[in-house]
Amino acid sequence: MKKTKKAAPRRRTPPPPRVVIVGFGRVGGALALGLKEAGWNVAVLPRSADSVRRAASQRVFLADHDDLRAAHLCILAVPDSAVVPAMELVEEDLGPTTALVHCSGALPLAVFAGARSKRPFGSFHPLAAISDPKDPLAGHAVALASTDRELHASLERMAHALGMSSLEVPETGRSAYHAGAVLSAGLLVALLDGAVAALEEAGLDREVALQALLPLSRSALRGVQSRGLERGLTGPVVRGDVGVVQSHLESLPPELGSLYRLLSRRALRLTPALPPETRLALERLLA
Repeated sequence: MKKTKKAAPRRRTPPPPRVVIVGFGRVGGALALGLKEAGWNVAVLPRSADSVRRAASQRVFLADHDDLRAAHLCILAVPDSAVVPAMELVEEDLGPTTALVHCSGALPLAVFAGARSKRPFGSFHPLAAISDPKDPLAGHAVALASTDRELHASLERMAHALGMSSLEVPETGRSAYHAGAVLSAGLLVALLDGAVAALEEAGLDREVALQALLPLSRSALRGVQSRGLERGLTGPVVRGDVGVVQSHLESLPPELGSLYRLLSRRALRLTPALPPETRLALERLLA
């Protein structure tokens, strides 16, 4: 009689870590709603009456003393200046092994140096422009750091549950990393405001200008996504059109002209295939 092989026992996936999020603003709300949707045990500790009402309206559990004591992760989703005060507020109520995690892109883990007890510390900084708690995090990257291998695995698991890819930034490079993140998001919005102002100079209504430029900006980003920075670049600099660049500068007020020059010099660095005389003429014009 032929013996049948017994199926190998399936490994049980451990339950997700229990999470308490301090703060229910844009970042804290997005994390809480995303983890709730993923089936995680998450509770929030809002910092204002308005935040309490928002959390209640989204049916997110409010954390109590028992939740803080039982949490595996306590995420401080607060402004950078409030990270240390928030840590001091909750630390005595946390379990002895509860990890403290901040969501700052700029702050190093050394910000937790004043903690009263030894516990794992980490950071979880979503690379997403979150202007509303309902903004989705899936498809974005998140920068992770931790002092503990087990905590790092938990943060990786949390990123996966939120549909995010993870990256690691050296502690010594956090400020430069965060500056790059700000340039690609918040300052991109400021740049778009400058573009809208240029169309206002041409006589267009501000809202009409914005609605006309948004698809243009999206098409530029699609080009970069498909073909990379150099091949996705468009405009008069990449074409070597010195006369057009000069007319642009003559039409803009000084502040916008300075912004145009700065960004055009950057575009020139992405354009290696120009004839030497054209490059020299653009360099002089943009100096």
